[in-house]
Amino acid sequence: MIPKLKHAGKNFLLLAGPCVIEGESMAFDIAEKIATICDRLEIPFVFKGSYRKANRSRIDSFTGIGDEKALSILKAVGEKFNIPTVTDIHSASEAALAAKYVDVLQIPAFLCRQTDLLVAAAETGKVVNIKKGQFLSAESMQFAVGKVRDAGNDHVMLTERGTTFGYQDLVVDYRGIPVMKANNCPVIMDITHSLQQPNQTSGVTGGKPELIETIAKAAMAVGADGIFIETHPNPAVAKSDGANMLKLDLLEDLLTKLVKLKQVVDQL
Repeated sequence: MIPKLKHAGKNFLLLAGPCVIEGESMAFDIAEKIATICDRLEIPFVFKGSYRKANRSRIDSFTGIGDEKALSILKAVGEKFNIPTVTDIHSASEAALAAKYVDVLQIPAFLCRQTDLLVAAAETGKVVNIKKGQFLSAESMQFAVGKVRDAGNDHVMLTERGTTFGYQDLVVDYRGIPVMKANNCPVIMDITHSLQQPNQTSGVTGGKPELIETIAKAAMAVGADGIFIETHPNPAVAKSDGANMLKLDLLEDLLTKLVKLKQVVDQL
């Protein structure tokens, strides 16, 4: 379903990379390290990077280095390492542009009900990854899937990323993973975004990265088809979502554990 995907079917799918493309050197370094780990562990890997961050708490927050510049870096990463890439789109007009550069178009959680956005993404023919809205039930995501399929595209995935709990926290309801899998599409667990603490009074989103392994292991245990992780060499200086990202040096150990866990789960 995803072009250039190596090791397909051998393991869980991994969507991983920085929150936002900050520059070519950083993107290449992260992609190379993850690709090397995934080749060793035989994990199918899609490099993730947002070319623009349209949803920020404050107007002075970093949004990107320029759309076409960032998209060109994503394309270059895919070509250099022969791996598929994924990025978010925020409006129907962006779908055709982004589709020229990446292999998977991702619909942000806050926008998963936007019919024109879903249809535009579907009409590119690319794989469409829809993040479940923090405000929606798992059952309701059947309608988002239906919009993509009704537009003539059966290449769709769903991603769980937690449900709003109070005003400044999220909780993962793992019952939603088998519910969404009933739509006959892969279901991904977004590990790092489900550990966000949004709407902080400082205007900067918080997070609980110390629970990344806990959320990831639970996702494997309940049958998630893949995981989504944002990672950075130094999250403390990342230009977006640093509070909930995984430090890149910790990724290999986590993935090694998850591979072992999946092997056990598959035997049950």
